[in-house]
Amino acid sequence: MDVSATYTFEAPRDRVWSLLVDPDVIAGCLPGCESMEALGDDTYRATLTIGIAAITGRYQGTVRMTDKQEPERYTLMVEGKGRPGFVNGSATISLAEEAGGAETQVAVAGTAQVGGTIARVGQRLLGGVSKMTMDRFFACLRERAKQGGAEA
Repeated sequence: MDVSATYTFEAPRDRVWSLLVDPDVIAGCLPGCESMEALGDDTYRATLTIGIAAITGRYQGTVRMTDKQEPERYTLMVEGKGRPGFVNGSATISLAEEAGGAETQVAVAGTAQVGGTIARVGQRLLGGVSKMTMDRFFACLRERAKQGGAEA
């Protein structure tokens, strides 16, 4: 399954970058995220509860930020498993300055593989749920950017 979207932030690129690489901010904005703890450089253990159709499950896995080119882009690698199945994916997050540096355009492009019961039962809903989750995550980040960045 491919995922892609573009989001506009009314904040400078450096501020948006700092939000997108802060594990506390990510955990606070990611729907269903129960915890995110550091395992090493740019690698985290995450626990999430996600529901698709009538199946809700708890997933544990790792999140890694690779190929960092501050403040322009990085790749996010996700691997997770739970009773309802598994989720593996990667996405490139790219930031571009707009409006003379007053705005930032964030582009997300990636792929995800989902297997197990959640894929069989919720197959038709996965694209919509993925898009809704990304939209909620980036709406939360936008609010934090408006509040003054990672300190908010």
